[in-house]
Amino acid sequence: MSIFEQLFSLKGKRALITGASSGIGRSIAVCYAEAGATVGVHGTQPHKIAETIRQIEEKGGSAVPFVANLGTKEVSETLVDEAAAKLGGIDILVNNAGTNRRKPAIDVTEDDYKTLMAINLESVFWLCQAAYPHLCKSECGKVVNTGSMTTLTGIGGMPVYGMTKAAIGQLTKTLALEWAKDNIQVNCIAPGFIRTPLTEAGIFSDPKKVKFLDHRIPMKRGGTPEELIGTALLLASPASSYTTGQVFAIDGGFLAGGSWLD
Repeated sequence: MSIFEQLFSLKGKRALITGASSGIGRSIAVCYAEAGATVGVHGTQPHKIAETIRQIEEKGGSAVPFVANLGTKEVSETLVDEAAAKLGGIDILVNNAGTNRRKPAIDVTEDDYKTLMAINLESVFWLCQAAYPHLCKSECGKVVNTGSMTTLTGIGGMPVYGMTKAAIGQLTKTLALEWAKDNIQVNCIAPGFIRTPLTEAGIFSDPKKVKFLDHRIPMKRGGTPEELIGTALLLASPASSYTTGQVFAIDGGFLAGGSWLD
């Protein structure tokens, strides 16, 4: 076995990935399957889940579909139970499902607040809690949380989203501390401006926003979901056996700062 295979193979691993029916989650699901994992593909729309599974199987991988509307403790627990039963266990949990409602704080409704908190934060906590016994049975359990740049900095116009993603960063650190004794590593990916179906219809369809990002991002462009999978694979693989409690920004240099001169 090559050093690459020793460090980055997911052969024999069982991974549950939420929000894996499109965008970032789909790219991670396909990557993990190519690396050898059996992947639980979660989403809310069966036809989109089916497309992710088609792409996985086209590359010779194995996947199982799971449809669930996250937002309550009960749904999170049921999803984990079903995934563990159908996959034969859970070695890797990727908490990627999330949503956003872009509004200034003064316009946020109670429904906006409750929805974002339930899906982006509460479900992540309950999924982690429910998956813990299964992760303990793994030789080296892995949790990969999908945060955001707002895990690390403030961005106006989405205050509740920012609250939830900042909290994901702290949850990542706390679980890493508590679960290190069980040889479970917990880390977080913080994507920048990534071109997904949702952002293509919003941010990247607005010429003014694209012009701003091309100027403000040091690499002069938005990223792609495929540019996140290297870090996602690292954090799910034996290569990260001594890495835990960390937040990895993948943002084209956005958080490093900006230049006055160009």
